[in-house]
Amino acid sequence: MPKTTGRTNQTFPVGFILLGISEWPQLERTLFWVVIFLFTMSILGNSSIILLSCVDPRLHTPMYFFLSNLSFLDLCLTSASVPQMLVHLWGSDKSITHTGCVIQLCVFLCVGATEGVLLVQMAIDRYVAVCQPLRYTALMHRPLCWKLVFLAWLSGLIVSLVESSTIFQLPFCPHHLLNGFLCEVPVLLRLACGDTSVNEWQMTITTVIFTMVPVGLILASYGCIAQAVRNMKSEEGRKKVTATCSSHLLVVFMFYGTVAMVYTDPKSNFASKNGKFFTFFYTVVTPLLNPLVYTLRNKEVKDAWLRLMRKWVSLWKSK
Repeated sequence: MPKTTGRTNQTFPVGFILLGISEWPQLERTLFWVVIFLFTMSILGNSSIILLSCVDPRLHTPMYFFLSNLSFLDLCLTSASVPQMLVHLWGSDKSITHTGCVIQLCVFLCVGATEGVLLVQMAIDRYVAVCQPLRYTALMHRPLCWKLVFLAWLSGLIVSLVESSTIFQLPFCPHHLLNGFLCEVPVLLRLACGDTSVNEWQMTITTVIFTMVPVGLILASYGCIAQAVRNMKSEEGRKKVTATCSSHLLVVFMFYGTVAMVYTDPKSNFASKNGKFFTFFYTVVTPLLNPLVYTLRNKEVKDAWLRLMRKWVSLWKSK
């Protein structure tokens, strides 16, 4: 139950109720098994990319360094959201503690903003690789890659601290029912009983900075890449660049598109009606699609898997 402070008449809940799809209880068990399958495949897929990027010397390049960090972000996102979702889908208890909600929101915001910056850095890496191939090694050296990833995480941490601190200063309605799967900004804003216009503007500005601006930069870099690809004489080189860059662009539009639809105007009718679907997509489906998109169309990753499997087989036979 909510508790009231002695100084004001504002009500601050000690916990929240995540409604999820409780209006369709007959679907909860079915969705539980769907989610657990997608979650398992996502963990295996992203862990595999991290493993290959670490153990295969041929993948010790900036591209796979950024890709392994993207996989790590996806693991953080799913680990912070999906287990709670599974508990709520299977049982009758839909509650989440106030502390758990704060932690979930902070992780969600940090990972989301970090991934937005990281995708821009991956586009820059592809631009340098295609448009400045002779200077690629000198420009995209290991210390710079570490600094870029640190900058991405720092940006995510700042966004998380600022947004979460302002959200939880709002007075929430006494029923503390959250119409969603997770503790995220749009859902919490709709629970607030006071004026949320400042928070909405802050969220919109943040979304523009971390979605619209990055998308513009990515499209500009790929415009230059497309021009460079047209001038390539090697047919094999054109196919390789096109496969790699198209995979990256697919991930970009999956991530930015779903997030922008919910966060640009968090209290709109569209976000209210479709927010659950988009939340489910970018917390459960997208982390699974990322490794599939990069591995199914990437010969280097397939070859790395074959080398690793041969190594394991030879070690097993030697025993």
